[in-house]
Amino acid sequence: MSDLTSRKCVPCEGGDPPLPRDKVDELLQQIPGWKLAENGVLKIIRSFKFKDFGEALVFVNKVGEIAQSEGHHPNICFTWGKVDITLWTHAVGGLSENDFILAAKIDTLSS
Repeated sequence: MSDLTSRKCVPCEGGDPPLPRDKVDELLQQIPGWKLAENGVLKIIRSFKFKDFGEALVFVNKVGEIAQSEGHHPNICFTWGKVDITLWTHAVGGLSENDFILAAKIDTLSS
């Protein structure tokens, strides 16, 4: 288990820089299954598969509970049997350590 799961997300202040690419690459190694995406802003993404809509919905609700407790919220898109999660920190305009902490905690739901 990643040490990221033992950490808490911290509030981000506007004006803080996003993580440098070498740090992003280092943290990405701690959350297998996640990958980088870039659409003007560097983000991490992962898809989760389920047997039906109900299982996907249960997972989304659990992700929501973690997000609320951490004060850091992902973009979630779900449909029948599939949940896509995208993480980045709006306040820094890219990735922060919070994104990796939340990703690691989300991963504990699917193990």
